[in-house]
Amino acid sequence: MSFDKRAENWDALDRRQALAETVARVIIQKIDLNPSMHLLDLGAGTGLLARRLAPYVGKVVAVDTSSGMLQKLSEVAPEIERVHSDILSYRPEEKFDGIVSSMTLHHIEDTQLLMRHLRSLLKEDGFIALADLAPEKGDFHDGGNEGVYHFGFDEATLSEAARKAGFGNVSYELVHTVNKGEGREYDIFLLTAWAGNK
Repeated sequence: MSFDKRAENWDALDRRQALAETVARVIIQKIDLNPSMHLLDLGAGTGLLARRLAPYVGKVVAVDTSSGMLQKLSEVAPEIERVHSDILSYRPEEKFDGIVSSMTLHHIEDTQLLMRHLRSLLKEDGFIALADLAPEKGDFHDGGNEGVYHFGFDEATLSEAARKAGFGNVSYELVHTVNKGEGREYDIFLLTAWAGNK
């Protein structure tokens, strides 16, 4: 699965736009975003989520391993800062007020390590808002499962990983359903949690 090759037409799929719209709306409802905040978008891709949240905050940094996706983001939203990096290798000087992500967690093998790293990137009262697949049978990806390490996440396992990493006030909520036709429906959750047990 090459995200670089798919970048040019990534935004054309209505269901991707609908998912990003829902995730952004729920984040805005649940979290008091303000212009002083700096957010990190993990696995930002073409910025479908980052672009929707940017008007509510002071700065969004988009991190992704695909240079093609980030190039597309630079064309449609040049004001969003772009970083070409694996998230676990990313060591910025600044700490963030929040970290958001949509449909990236299942591409990262070690979820517990990721949660600890995300915690290290946040200010003491920072938050995470992570959207991904609820448990599925492994047939979500049409092109096969190369680079896919998890067939979704259940509430208990992911919430425990967040708590072990030092997050509190953990919430896991089903917020959207992706319909791929022929009875193939996939639930999407949003997990929110705060550093410092807010």
